[in-house]
Amino acid sequence: MKFLSNLLRPIWIFINGLRRVIVNLVFFILLIGVIVILSQGEDVPTVPEGGLLVLNPSGILVEEATYLSASDRFFNEAVGSSATPETDLHAFLATIDDAAADDRVSGVVLDLRNFWGGGLSKLQMIADRLEKVRAAGKPIIAHGNSFTQSQYFIASQADTVYLNPQGSVAVDGYHMYPTYFSSLLEKLKVTTYIFRVGDFKSAVEPYSRDSMSAEAREANQDWVDAMWAEYLSGITRHREVAPEILSGNMDDFLALFEQADNSQANLALNAGLVDNLAHSEEIRQALIDIGGYDEDKKSFRAIGWRAYKQAVAAERSEENQKANDADEVRVVFASGTILDGYQPTGTVGGATLSNRLRDIRLDDSVKAVVLRIDSPGGSAFASEQIRQELLLLREAGKPVVSSMSSVAASGGYWIAAGTDQIVAPSSVITGSIGVFGMFFSIDESLAEVGVYSDGVSSTDFPYIDITRPLSEPAQRALQGGVDRIYQDFLELVANARGMTTEAVHEVAQGRVWTGTKALELGLIDRIGELDDATAIAAELAGLEEYQVTFPSPELSGFDAFLAELFNGASVLLPESMFTKTPTLTEKAIQRAINEVQAINEFNDPQHVYMRCLECQVK
Repeated sequence: MKFLSNLLRPIWIFINGLRRVIVNLVFFILLIGVIVILSQGEDVPTVPEGGLLVLNPSGILVEEATYLSASDRFFNEAVGSSATPETDLHAFLATIDDAAADDRVSGVVLDLRNFWGGGLSKLQMIADRLEKVRAAGKPIIAHGNSFTQSQYFIASQADTVYLNPQGSVAVDGYHMYPTYFSSLLEKLKVTTYIFRVGDFKSAVEPYSRDSMSAEAREANQDWVDAMWAEYLSGITRHREVAPEILSGNMDDFLALFEQADNSQANLALNAGLVDNLAHSEEIRQALIDIGGYDEDKKSFRAIGWRAYKQAVAAERSEENQKANDADEVRVVFASGTILDGYQPTGTVGGATLSNRLRDIRLDDSVKAVVLRIDSPGGSAFASEQIRQELLLLREAGKPVVSSMSSVAASGGYWIAAGTDQIVAPSSVITGSIGVFGMFFSIDESLAEVGVYSDGVSSTDFPYIDITRPLSEPAQRALQGGVDRIYQDFLELVANARGMTTEAVHEVAQGRVWTGTKALELGLIDRIGELDDATAIAAELAGLEEYQVTFPSPELSGFDAFLAELFNGASVLLPESMFTKTPTLTEKAIQRAINEVQAINEFNDPQHVYMRCLECQVK
């Protein structure tokens, strides 16, 4: 019987899995039918007069949404798998701009329950846009059961912040604790060959050490502290927060905690982090007083930001048609790890971005380019491939300005050095001018289980394969290549920034800087954001009237049909159907996956990389 059970179990698992797929497919087909019926009754959402705009971003803020075809999204949902939810930063910012100038919008509600976070510079951009709402005399109200650190940065920009009496506010600092694999690799008998230049190029340390080196600790502490100072400056922009919260001292926190009778919510109220402790119904009544009562929804009169964006876009369609003939300043994204070859959005493919830049060079309607960089770098070959196309754009008379986002380091800085000017926010993580090479060999691991590699070759040149050890001559060659590219890095930065290679070396060696320090060191031209970069690009091109254009994926057929339905669903259906806040366990698992996946992103044909693995905080 046990034998029969073991035999049938895999068959049952397959049948049960197939059953789930079929049931989910039927469900989503019916759901699409419902959406079609609903969308036929009303073409676009209606903006309620005097209502509130609900800003409820979901997932993470991104410069450019990760490409996933509508058909892939459909089948992923059908089988119970989904990608990390994302909110398009620039669409979100544009919506806030529109609301600030729209007389129909009486105020803004910040509902951040499904917001996972984003780089500090992105949060600062949202805070700056909310200033326009404030300047227009419109109240901003934030509410939440609890606030994560990223959520609170945005919530702190509100006139009034409500917190659930059982809630809490996380303001516990930025942390950087990489995972180190050296001992694991040793136990698995995986040989790690590492080649690097620069005392501070610590990207390879997780694979060569079990702890952070003194040099890395010194450099990382500097920029993490600088980032935290930026954060604190942001949350105290409009509110007085108790100095004990800002000190970062645990004893200070515990003193406040005890004074609040060990209640996180009371602590937040007493410390000035929030203005009121209230349950959901009390908050709803307060919002009804501001935005009015909606009989249909039995709640405050409001419209979500996605529906509002759709409504405004429909109203502007005729105006946009007239603007299509204007000269363009094209924004091009370099967002994600830089990889060799053709890659989807969410990463930067050397061939993909180079071809896109070439198309722009040959497009007479585009007069200037802004390269929006949000990348820790990656493949040295792909980075240079992209830089060469940037130089050709400039030779063609089309100025190129770099606009750094949250991270533009290592290979991200390499491509920035190929542009006319570099604009960056004060909180950007940049620099990391350094090079490393890395290669893994599993020959000893295989030997443990009785597997070996042997053969012949027609030359003395090394055959590089993970099943064979790396010969001494091959190691010398790889180190020489790393040294050469580092020298190239110094020289191209020196030429681009008007510095000597010696001066660049002093601020290079893989060390990471924030935007404020990078300006002081001469690595960027000015502190600013995307709007500043587009204005500079237009000025360099001699444009007085122009339109700023962003790339958009071209869809057709089934993908276009499904994309329209999914977009309709995001407006018509509750946000909770599309976003689930990850648990601590899920976050830890995703972090582990990301760190292991980083190894798979080392695809440079010469095994040489300009990447900053440490350029992130948690």
